[in-house]
Amino acid sequence: MTREIRARDPLLFWAGAGMLLGLVVVTLISIGDQRVVLGVSTWLKPMKFLTSIAIFLWTTAWFMPDTESRPVQRAIVRWTIVTAMLIEIALIIMQAARGTTSHFNQGTAFDAAVFSVMGMAITISTLAMMLFLWIVRRDTPSARAGYLWGVRLGLTLFILASWQGFAIVVNGAHTVPPPDGGPGLPLVNWSTTAGDLRTVHFFGMHALQALPVIGFLADRTGVLPAKPIVLMAAALWALVVLGLFIVAARGHPLIAL
Repeated sequence: MTREIRARDPLLFWAGAGMLLGLVVVTLISIGDQRVVLGVSTWLKPMKFLTSIAIFLWTTAWFMPDTESRPVQRAIVRWTIVTAMLIEIALIIMQAARGTTSHFNQGTAFDAAVFSVMGMAITISTLAMMLFLWIVRRDTPSARAGYLWGVRLGLTLFILASWQGFAIVVNGAHTVPPPDGGPGLPLVNWSTTAGDLRTVHFFGMHALQALPVIGFLADRTGVLPAKPIVLMAAALWALVVLGLFIVAARGHPLIAL
């Protein structure tokens, strides 16, 4: 698998591999650093982001051969998202090392500037993924119709979920209605006492992996036309994400403990 990803796009592969190496380093650091931020280890956020960024970069690398022959646009996408993700994770790690939050931190002018730069990096990365969606191949061989529609629809939901991040920024916190902090689910730290907009973000963005897999399996089975299956799966996925947004916006946790 890793050899195939490297062959499909070396830049995205090595950037993702660097994130996984960073995950190992940060995890080891967390063992000896018992500091807590908002009730959890100061290193939990870097660990989560290193993991998610690695998955994102490797997923995009996997899709890269299924784009049109547009080397300039491909290069823009590749270098933009790699640069943006490096900026994002570097700032998150820096703030964790300082023992403070990276998101919604307006405590000092420096912290506010860090959060602003992170926002700009994510915005530019999302624009690059919109370009990526535009250059995904338009021809659809029947044998791969499910997979290619899964890629297109997965990218669409991923982009929408990325822009949903602005709703989180406008809210001023991940949770609704109280500020961030308090009890949360293991690892993901989604609030168990309030609505949490991160649930929407998570499920929306991971349509990028789920829908192509569903499409691939539909192509392989061949029992039913693959395209309608993927379209239905994408519609259901979007409804679930919308439902999660309504639940979170009303201040209800995904799982109350």
